[in-house]
Amino acid sequence: MKSYAVIGCGRFGTTLARTLMELGNEVMAVDSNADIVQEMSEDVTYAVQADVMDESTLKELGLSNFDVVVVSIGSDIQASIMASLIAKELGVKKLIAKAQSILHGKVLEKIGVDKVIYPERDMARRLAHNLSSRNILDYIELSSEYNIMEITSLNSWWGKTISELDLRSKYGINIVALKRGVKIDVSPNPDEEILEGDILLIIGNTNDLIKIENKAGE
Repeated sequence: MKSYAVIGCGRFGTTLARTLMELGNEVMAVDSNADIVQEMSEDVTYAVQADVMDESTLKELGLSNFDVVVVSIGSDIQASIMASLIAKELGVKKLIAKAQSILHGKVLEKIGVDKVIYPERDMARRLAHNLSSRNILDYIELSSEYNIMEITSLNSWWGKTISELDLRSKYGINIVALKRGVKIDVSPNPDEEILEGDILLIIGNTNDLIKIENKAGE
């Protein structure tokens, strides 16, 4: 079990805190709104009303004792930056912060946030990839260069083995898992034959995955 502190309980922060709790973790939810804190009190380990821009208040919360601190403040960019800065100065082990824009994200990176996330942008991109082809089920950005794609097997792949498809040579991508019904095969055998309805988890360079997307959209 890990411990998490979620600072800012808007829609994103609330969902994050509740989900982390459902997964069996210790969660402290922090917000300046008393009504939100009251609402969250039964869903997390601790729910605390606090001024997130006050250093002494955040220090009293013992943020440095948590495995991960997530600053999920939405519209108030100043509060997001100040809370992140204070958390960093308090020696938080791992600090993740939500950004509204690229500029906001750059500021968060400058003050030492370990990971900056862009929920709306990332969700929009995933949806765009999903809409581009009925075969593409999900798309996750690992970095600016490498991504993971979950894709239903293409018609042209049916009846061929992974070795025969030779996706690594043709497209520069690797199959990391194959799902058939409820069974998931991690690092499937090259002699495994691809069937209709199989779901493949593939990883590769952004440009290489685009080639697969284009083929899927044909």
